[in-house]
Amino acid sequence: MARNAFLRVVGQHWLKPLTFWLLALPGLWLLWQWVLLLTGMPHALGFNPIETTHRFLGDTAIRILLITLAITPFRDLTRWLPIMKVRRRIGLAAFWYALAHVLAYLGLDLFIAAGMSVSGALAGLWEDVAERIYITLGMIAFILLIPLAVTSFNAMIRLMGPRPWQQLHWLVYPLAIIAVLHHGFMAKGNQIMPWVHGGILALLLGYRLVRTLRKRSQAKAMAS
Repeated sequence: MARNAFLRVVGQHWLKPLTFWLLALPGLWLLWQWVLLLTGMPHALGFNPIETTHRFLGDTAIRILLITLAITPFRDLTRWLPIMKVRRRIGLAAFWYALAHVLAYLGLDLFIAAGMSVSGALAGLWEDVAERIYITLGMIAFILLIPLAVTSFNAMIRLMGPRPWQQLHWLVYPLAIIAVLHHGFMAKGNQIMPWVHGGILALLLGYRLVRTLRKRSQAKAMAS
C-alpha cells in the first residue's frame, strides 16, 4: 500500500520534472566540459573536442530513442501507467539531441574546424550525405524524426485524429533501425556500443512482435 502511494505521488508530482532534468543532464555535462575547455581547465573532451562533441550528441540521441521504445514494455511489465505521460517528452529529447548532433557536425566540424564558409559547409554536408553511407543513414534518420517531433503535441493529435497520428508515429521503428545502422557504419573497427544498441533494439522490437502476434492469436481464438 505504501509503495503504491509513493508511486502515485511520483507519477503525479515528480515524474515530469525528474524526467526533464535527467534528459537535460547529458547536454549540461557537455556544456560544462566546453566551459572547462575554453577556460583552460582539465576536461573530458579529449584531444579532438569537436569530434567528441558531435559523437556524444549522436550517441545520446540514439540512447534516448531506445529509452522511448522501452517505455511501453516497461509499462506492460510494471503496470505503472504514469510512465506513459513522459513518453513523448523523451521522444522530443531524442529529436533535440539529434538536431544538436547535426548542427555540431555542420557548425563545429565543417564550418569551424574545416574553415568553410556557411555555403561551403552546407555543400560539404551534402557531399558527405551523397558519398558516405553512415552520413546518408544518419540524415535519413534525422529527417524521419522531424515529423514525429512536429506532431508530438496534443493539438496535433486532435488535428490529425488518433489513428492517422498513430500510423505516422510507427515511423519510429524504421527510424530506430536506421539510427543504429548509422552508428554501426560510423564506428571504426569492431566497437562494442553499436552492438549493444543493436541488441537492445532487437529485444525491444522482438517484444513488440511477440505482443502483436499474441494479440492476434487471442483475437482469432475469441472470434472462433
